[in-house]
Amino acid sequence: MHAEVRMARIVEAIGLYRSRKVTCEEAAEWLGMSERHFRRLRDRYEADDAEGIIDRRRGRVSGRRAPMDQVDWVIDQYMTRYFDFTVKHFHEEIAKRGFVYSYAWTRMVLYRSGLVRPKRRLGPRRKKRARRPLPGMMVFQDGSTHEWLVGQPNLDLIVTMDDATSEVYSMFLVEQEGTASTLRGLSETIGRKGLFSSFYTAESPPKQAAKLD
Repeated sequence: MHAEVRMARIVEAIGLYRSRKVTCEEAAEWLGMSERHFRRLRDRYEADDAEGIIDRRRGRVSGRRAPMDQVDWVIDQYMTRYFDFTVKHFHEEIAKRGFVYSYAWTRMVLYRSGLVRPKRRLGPRRKKRARRPLPGMMVFQDGSTHEWLVGQPNLDLIVTMDDATSEVYSMFLVEQEGTASTLRGLSETIGRKGLFSSFYTAESPPKQAAKLD
């Protein structure tokens, strides 16, 4: 591979890594080098730009790099026979036919050829809110619209319960959930169990309960 082409591929791989589209391992496999060497090139590029990744062993061919005919074969197979397959399914099929390169390498080839778009990474999953450890620390209220009574229009079921134990303190039906139904649920809860520490609904974050004088 010419030095200019090799340089362009390394810079492209570093760009994909920086944008979090590939891992270090995947970028290294695509370039036909070890992950450790890719990390060295990445660090040199960040420190000295392109000058830092000039091949000091120019003229030596890596024994790990895949031949171009293998790259062309993968692209041809995907375009003509497996264009409606996912990358994973495609790799499984060609592996049955004796293909020896990894799924990560195959995916990188298809990404670079433009035949497959990298999947957009999802943001961190929202962690499930931990329940309060003791009764009375938080009261939870929610409303659910449904045809609760046969032959009657939809009504809102307002339920107020303890966050720690799921014990129901108040439950009733209203035509429309609102401030009045919220206050009624809280009033019935306080009347049965006394004051609680905080209040939470599905639409709002927990709030500290008002203290009575």
